[in-house]
Amino acid sequence: MQLVRVGSLTDFTCAVYSCTTAAPTATEAARFLAQATLGANRAQVQAVQSSDYATWIEAQFAAPRSQGHYDWLMANGYSAETFRDNAQGLDNTVWRKLVSHTDPLRQRMVLALSEILVVSATGLQGPWAQFAAANYLDILETNAFGNYRTLLGQVTLSTAMGNYLTFRGNRRSTNGSQPDENYAREVMQLFTIGLLQLDANGVPSAAETYTANDVSQLARVFTGWEYDISGLTAPLPPEVQRRPMVQNANAYETGSKSFLGMTIPAGTSAMVGLNTALDTLFNHPNTPPFISRQLIQRLVTSNPSPAYVGRVAAAFTNNGSGVRGDLQAVLRAILLDTEARDARTAAAPTFGKLREPVVRFLNWARGFNASSPGGRWDIGDLSNAGTRLGQSPMRSPTVFNFFRPGYVPPGTDAARLGLAVPELQITNETSVAGYVNYMQRAVAGNGIGDVRADYSSLLALASNPAALLDEVNLVIAAGQVPAATLSTLATALGTIAATTDAGRLNRVHAALVLVLAAPEYIVQK
Repeated sequence: MQLVRVGSLTDFTCAVYSCTTAAPTATEAARFLAQATLGANRAQVQAVQSSDYATWIEAQFAAPRSQGHYDWLMANGYSAETFRDNAQGLDNTVWRKLVSHTDPLRQRMVLALSEILVVSATGLQGPWAQFAAANYLDILETNAFGNYRTLLGQVTLSTAMGNYLTFRGNRRSTNGSQPDENYAREVMQLFTIGLLQLDANGVPSAAETYTANDVSQLARVFTGWEYDISGLTAPLPPEVQRRPMVQNANAYETGSKSFLGMTIPAGTSAMVGLNTALDTLFNHPNTPPFISRQLIQRLVTSNPSPAYVGRVAAAFTNNGSGVRGDLQAVLRAILLDTEARDARTAAAPTFGKLREPVVRFLNWARGFNASSPGGRWDIGDLSNAGTRLGQSPMRSPTVFNFFRPGYVPPGTDAARLGLAVPELQITNETSVAGYVNYMQRAVAGNGIGDVRADYSSLLALASNPAALLDEVNLVIAAGQVPAATLSTLATALGTIAATTDAGRLNRVHAALVLVLAAPEYIVQK
């Protein structure tokens, strides 16, 4: 067996990373890209086939970033006064990158991080909310292949997080009042250490990680942080949402702060105190398995084995060069692990994940080269479950994301087996019908807004229903729809006359919608 090697991977073994004796098949490459991207076209599948997984990952790490969300809003006129008190333009730039940009692993990671370190445009108050959210996405993108500690620090001082979790303008205790505890609670519960003590493999104990007193003490660190308005004049321009928050010394709690068994001494400066607090959380033994498990859930499987979590957490703890929090090492560990790559593991009924609605939409859009000829990317907010997807990026209803990572759907076989199925938390009769109807409109209704897909590769196969379905199955579903189902679908497609251009296009539309609605596609294996 030949070990996949690249750069710092040379010291790892086949017990950690996938070994291969041959180039991946088209199905294997498509399955890898289903985990590593938000959708891939046939050319991208072939590119992985001609290379190997590790080399593809390294090329993604080296890929240049394109124009950021904040800069795109500025370039497209959203700094005009008419946009001050709304979030117009945000959806446009979000879809622009998620659908079209040529750094698919980075965009996949941005979506995953946005569902862990949650900020939602629906909860942003104050002027220029679209610029605050855009800058937040730029932070996630900048650090998607960086270090989690750097990401945590920049997230904490972003105006988006300060506004969303209500600690911007937080003041020290006065006359019996206490500082707002929102961020102190969530930075522990959701962004670093979680609720329960974990072992190195992410297996929880009954012991809680923090107490109410830890929350109230940590909240004192997050006082005095405010907009940086230096050099700006009223009314404040969008620039205020791009700048990290700064200290208002009159509002900062200068006393000692004791939490999680450590103390920040009285008189410690605000920035030193903040960094000490974040260092404490970052270096907590819970943080590697807690964050690693959630990233595995977003990319690969909802119920990773403790051993899989342990291997990824080990990469988080030490990238092989003594660095903690290296997200490149974490991504390599997630995507190259034998549990992710082994087809026998994938066949197990407990392996895999429900594709969230946004990912299904993006699989179609990226798989068939959707573009916006006018450059507007006018897809909009897809949050309505009855008429759209029931989910839209950067529009989570709460800080707990669209769905909880540990959600177990009651009254199901998953519940009987104790399995988490996070995405089922937003799945119901309304959303199931809404998804299929929306995708039918997207596929067969001349696109969404100004966004159009390119079906030229499929039209060439339309006269042969089996060949057409095989191609759609590979590009959209990584070959997961079984032969028996494809045979049934081919019979249905055969009833659509394909003797005219319109007939051939109807066949293509039907093939796409049928595969996008197939349960074997919706469950990513």
